[in-house]
Amino acid sequence: MAQAVKRLFPGVKLAIGPAIEDGFYYDFDVPQPFLEEDLPRIEAEMTKIIKDNLKFERSTLKRDEAIKFFEKMGEQYKVELIRDLPDAEITLYKEGDFVDLCKGPHIDSTGQIKAFKLLSATGAYWRGSEKNKMLQRIYGTAFATKEELDTYLKTKEEAEKRDHNKVGRMLELFTTNEAVGQGLPLFMPKGAKIIQILQRFIEDEEEKRGYLPTKTPYMAKSDLYKISGHWDHYKDHMFIIDGKDEEVLALRPMTCPFQFMIYKAKTRSYRDLPLRYSENAVLFRNETSGEMHGLTRIRQFTLADAHIICMPEQLEEEFKKVLDLVKFVMKALGIEDKIWYRFSKWDPKNKEKYIDDPKAWEESQKIMKKILDDIKLEYIEAVGEAAFYGPKLDMQFKNVYGKEDTIITIQVDFALPGRFNMEYVDSDGTQKTPMVIHRSSIGCYERTLAMLIEHNGGAFPVWLSPVQAVIIPIADEHKDYAKKVAEKLRDSDIRVEIDDKNARMQHKIREAETQKVPYMLIVGGKEAQTESVSVRERGKGDLGPMKLSEFMGKIADEINGKK
Repeated sequence: MAQAVKRLFPGVKLAIGPAIEDGFYYDFDVPQPFLEEDLPRIEAEMTKIIKDNLKFERSTLKRDEAIKFFEKMGEQYKVELIRDLPDAEITLYKEGDFVDLCKGPHIDSTGQIKAFKLLSATGAYWRGSEKNKMLQRIYGTAFATKEELDTYLKTKEEAEKRDHNKVGRMLELFTTNEAVGQGLPLFMPKGAKIIQILQRFIEDEEEKRGYLPTKTPYMAKSDLYKISGHWDHYKDHMFIIDGKDEEVLALRPMTCPFQFMIYKAKTRSYRDLPLRYSENAVLFRNETSGEMHGLTRIRQFTLADAHIICMPEQLEEEFKKVLDLVKFVMKALGIEDKIWYRFSKWDPKNKEKYIDDPKAWEESQKIMKKILDDIKLEYIEAVGEAAFYGPKLDMQFKNVYGKEDTIITIQVDFALPGRFNMEYVDSDGTQKTPMVIHRSSIGCYERTLAMLIEHNGGAFPVWLSPVQAVIIPIADEHKDYAKKVAEKLRDSDIRVEIDDKNARMQHKIREAETQKVPYMLIVGGKEAQTESVSVRERGKGDLGPMKLSEFMGKIADEINGKK
């Protein structure tokens, strides 16, 4: 592909082009961005190169020779890459008159390539940093056979139909606006309703399980973050505000330091523990523009956050209770079989990322591993993925394109209680330092909504649907009965709308189906006389007439049972 681009766009500079999980990409420095219509031209040129059956020839140069070679070609990005390579010997590959920096190995010749497709063109910062120049990236994929490629493309097409960025906008759940800013989605009434439902569900369930609500500030002085260590380990991801009177403020990226101060507001006894503080917290992370995507990575989000402050001997039981809550929530959302668990550990080689206390790290990881093994939880281990203050259990999922992300974390914290001088009076009268579990029960609501959109294709279960039923009067004279039906349903906390627009009934039905409304209730003269509704169910079609009371019982059962 790089060879084809060089042929078609004279003067282009080559950056980097790795293989990725489901294909490849290459970054180019070109005067003008690539257009979608450029991709077929590039594909045609690639096909010519394949037909020429050019042999891939490997060669090596010493570092200094390789630098001079690419400097002479004017490929400054290659020179920068070579300077960072640890190898004294640099490998190159040649095909025809084209030479590129590559580790290899390669297939024998271009003629062995049987099926490929260029997928998209987009912008990308050099080396992923917004401080660097914006380059142009072309994504592609390749398979051993055309049949495999066709299968992949069909699967990708189906994934795009469920993409939360597309479906969420089509269903009017959220939108974005350049004047507002990147990574700052605007939730429209239907999307806001779903998040409200989820928040109320979580707050009620956590209250049943002994959690106490808190409400803490959106910002704090830098002094607080210096105590916690976030100022040293996380400052680049925070929004800093220059306050008055020489105060430096920052928007909060987490709630733990605030809830710790609530704990410290009075003397605590072992009888008070465990304390479970919870908050649906609005948080802020200064993500770079290249990292943000839809609702899965944004700059302002709401986290179902909580911190459990307990005695060391209570840690195992509290951890298990948290995991039980998480599993309950995942089952209610219908995604318990879509997630897997990752035990995220520290990397002792990375002194800058983590609090430097090897003994505490080893001990806390040992405790967490014992808990996970005792409950026979299946998990994978990942070195270097821990929080800077302790190991964690991550619940992982994949979006419709196969990209892995974290939805929920449970973290064991050995460091921050000591940093904040958190203490309790033990049964023997001595002062002890508690342990802390940082956890979320449903994760970031925005990211969870994105996952639910894709998992359900926008067709939410009835209890989560922003509109649970739409009432369609057959003619104008049936509008009064439609209003009576709506009133009775609303009195039973069922979310309904009346579609009384001047349009054909079939058009209204198609619109309700497009909006993924679970039930359509068609009412006319016969229904008004018998206090009934003609029911259509999403995905099942016409269910026929039902007494209104019968339908209300049916939908209430689905809502209350979260079916």
